[in-house]
Amino acid sequence: MKVSTPLSTETAPPRVFAAVEPAPATPLWAGLLTVYRAQLSRVRVSRVPLLFVAVFQSVGIMILMRGVVDTGSDTAREAVVAGSSVLVVAFVALNLLAQHFGTLRAANALDYYLTLPVRPAAVVLGIAAAYASFTLPGTVATAVIGALMFQLPLANLWVLLLVVPLSGAALAGIGAVFGLLAPRPELATLLGQLGMSVALLLGVIPEDRMPGPIGLARDVLPSSYGVDAFIASYGDPDWAAVAGNLAVCAAVGVVMLSLATWSFRRSTRA
Repeated sequence: MKVSTPLSTETAPPRVFAAVEPAPATPLWAGLLTVYRAQLSRVRVSRVPLLFVAVFQSVGIMILMRGVVDTGSDTAREAVVAGSSVLVVAFVALNLLAQHFGTLRAANALDYYLTLPVRPAAVVLGIAAAYASFTLPGTVATAVIGALMFQLPLANLWVLLLVVPLSGAALAGIGAVFGLLAPRPELATLLGQLGMSVALLLGVIPEDRMPGPIGLARDVLPSSYGVDAFIASYGDPDWAAVAGNLAVCAAVGVVMLSLATWSFRRSTRA
């Protein structure tokens, strides 16, 4: 006869699991390159449409301005070409980046980057750099077309190698902040569009023809310093003005990208 044993009323002691520490974050530069390469492969699919739209828009503005500006004024011609060239950077680094970050935030896709051993600064810089990488060919193409259209010299176009990344960093920081802090992606898109429109209006109009208050607004816009640096390279170049304007772009870029990094942390904690 099988005798059943009473069930023990004692419970097994709870298992104690060792705390799993997150992987240490990779160095900033290594993390930046990782994010940059990953984003570059994703953005590469839309590279040709992006370049076409950005260049077509800027060239169309130059054609429009060709019929209304005083072509005998060197200041007016240089402002139109330089402003239209930097507008390519604003279209991608400010407008499209604001939309991209706004979409990521709305879809809670930013949380994915929290699972990676990558610093928030590397995420922001890597994504911004991937988008900005496609602006240089379009900016150079716009500058060459504009120079031929307005009879400007082509000798110092190499200055764009400095103007594009420095002004692009400042504008990319602004675009990232728009996308990360906007409560809805539609608002991020609206802010990006407004920012690009401001860069257009304040970039292609010569500074000496602007009313006082608008001139003050131009001094606040970081892309205007990239425009002024490009203008200073025409004719008899003023290299001190080129260096000074680029230094302002670099300083604003550091500030805005730092603010974008803070916005990224804030968005992922929300």
